[in-house]
Amino acid sequence: MASITACSKNCAERLRRWLLPLLLAPLLAWAAEIEVVDPRIEHDEDGYALSADFRFELRPRLEEAVARGVVLYFVVEFEMTRPRWYWFDKMVAARAQTYSLSYHALTRQYRLSSGGLHQSFATLGEALAVLSRLRNWPISDADDPPPHAGETYQAALRLRLDINQLPRPFQISALGNRDWNLASEWKRWALTLPAPVEAK
Repeated sequence: MASITACSKNCAERLRRWLLPLLLAPLLAWAAEIEVVDPRIEHDEDGYALSADFRFELRPRLEEAVARGVVLYFVVEFEMTRPRWYWFDKMVAARAQTYSLSYHALTRQYRLSSGGLHQSFATLGEALAVLSRLRNWPISDADDPPPHAGETYQAALRLRLDINQLPRPFQISALGNRDWNLASEWKRWALTLPAPVEAK
């Protein structure tokens, strides 16, 4: 019985490895315009927090849209799962955070907002530099099962431009238009959570 289960698991894994790249290749060719760099999780006084960098540039059409008053929405998504040989992987944590990037003609400043936090910048480059640095983002909340130090998980992180939040005319223009499709692939890595640092 154990050999049949192991064989089924191996066959399913092989099938997934072959099919997923074939199905996702056309989408990734359009979407992989953001690179996720050096994702890391550390423990602080509030629990586990994620930091990472994103490398990307806005295309001229997106820069022009922002300068004309169109708000761009970027979504950071994180998932952490625990592998299970007998069933689908167990979701341990799933988080998403939206940033809005806008330009205010009266003040001639760019604004980057997330939740109730707002930052203003003199240039688009300064705003994008902050957007490209994710720092100390809590990876779980009270509703998530607590992750445990020393256990191994699978982590995944990505950043994407959410065209569904664009004004309707721009959503239509964005369909099939590479200039409006800005996203990273899921950056996946095996993760062993560090032990909490004891307070001195």
